[in-house]
Amino acid sequence: MIHILLSPEIIQACPDLHILTISCNVTNSSSNEKLWKKIHALEKELQQTLKTEDINKLEKIRATRQVYKKLGKDPNRYRPSSEALLRRIIKGYGLYQVDTLVDLINYVSMLSGYSIGGFDAEKIEGDKVTLGVGRAGELYHGIGRGELNIEGLPVYRDNQGGIGTPTSDEERTKINPETQKLFMVINGYAGAAGLEESGRLAADLLKEYAKATSIELTLYTSTSCENIGL
Repeated sequence: MIHILLSPEIIQACPDLHILTISCNVTNSSSNEKLWKKIHALEKELQQTLKTEDINKLEKIRATRQVYKKLGKDPNRYRPSSEALLRRIIKGYGLYQVDTLVDLINYVSMLSGYSIGGFDAEKIEGDKVTLGVGRAGELYHGIGRGELNIEGLPVYRDNQGGIGTPTSDEERTKINPETQKLFMVINGYAGAAGLEESGRLAADLLKEYAKATSIELTLYTSTSCENIGL
């Protein structure tokens, strides 16, 4: 099982940070029709109820943007992934289809406002991942983005280097159709409210659409680590 460690600079920037991780065995697929019905229904609802100018005011997105600013990163140039997804939907572009695991994670992110990392656990080096702050010149390849300047971004690192930020995960540890072990990270920069609920929703969806087994939910704060039973 992979564990999360929090660096002092992250705790200083966000003392109320709560992180929920989900580890499980999964069966991925190229697409799932039932899941996409849920996605399209959510897209329609969001387009009817949300305006582009209000997206960055949503609590969980606003809190993530505030941490970016504290760390010296412009959140308008490097948007949190949840904000970018919602902006795409409201503008009428629709959610891009990747595979069932990625589509599911995007669905939970759009529904909850959390920026969520999804990784192939077997590609992560070591059994601990540390959340720190990106450094100048640190090499990082965002998925579908090429080299990404992560200086000032919160970044998860394994023994080899960066694997995830709230803006984009890294190519090296990305999910693919052959992924069998998932490590999912829900970033609660706004605190605990709603985090466990979103984690349980994600776990239920993983069971339904990715045949998830051996599911473990773990809640991390600056002072504690707690396993959460389903």
